[in-house]
Amino acid sequence: MLMSKTYYFISDIHLGLETKEIEDAKEAKLVSFLYSIMDKADELFIVGDLFDFWFEYKRVYQKGYFRTFTALQDLTRKGVKVHYFIGNHDFLHRDFFPVELGITLYESGDFFTLNNKKFFIDHGDGMIANDYGYKILKAVLRNKAAQWMYSKIHPDLGIRIASGSSKSSRKYTTQKDYGEQNSLFEAAQKYIDRGCDYVIFGHSHKQDLLPYNKGFYVNLGSWLDKPCFGVFKDNDFSIVDWK
Repeated sequence: MLMSKTYYFISDIHLGLETKEIEDAKEAKLVSFLYSIMDKADELFIVGDLFDFWFEYKRVYQKGYFRTFTALQDLTRKGVKVHYFIGNHDFLHRDFFPVELGITLYESGDFFTLNNKKFFIDHGDGMIANDYGYKILKAVLRNKAAQWMYSKIHPDLGIRIASGSSKSSRKYTTQKDYGEQNSLFEAAQKYIDRGCDYVIFGHSHKQDLLPYNKGFYVNLGSWLDKPCFGVFKDNDFSIVDWK
């Protein structure tokens, strides 16, 4: 009989959002969490928006996150498999995370079988049916030719522009009225109807663990108000506050 593995999930940390003092404290909590699971986790899923903005040039990446990079590298060297689903704030990646840190990057959602349960995992941006404006914007921002042209801007200016657009994106997401229903829950229902046991999203910053049919919709919330993580072990999924 195969032993149950332990899987951890985090989302929407938004490193780099606020003042240096606040960000240092938040990163310290994140690093503490990463080291706390080093001897417990089989796999870690980062479900988007680890950074409030991320633009990786060919030979330049953003300073200020050394402790996070070190902790993630220590995890992968320990044998923990780390998956990173890029979100709507941190989607401009090249190969730093796979090559230097040993982390698998995903540009869109994917299916996994974890402890014999079927999961669909995605950041959640673009999943809301009536958010046509964002879907058009996402197609433009994820376009490789557009990203290549943007990479020709000097890093200092490019990161400043990325930071400003990130704040605009967050304001848009916060103020957008998607109707009375939980639209990400509605998107999750379609995957559960197709046989998924769990659908994991982030993006909305609204923590949820909702049953539907024979499955569950999980939203991992964010680290902006109350740091937390998801854990799946022994066929049980829970969301745990991290202090």
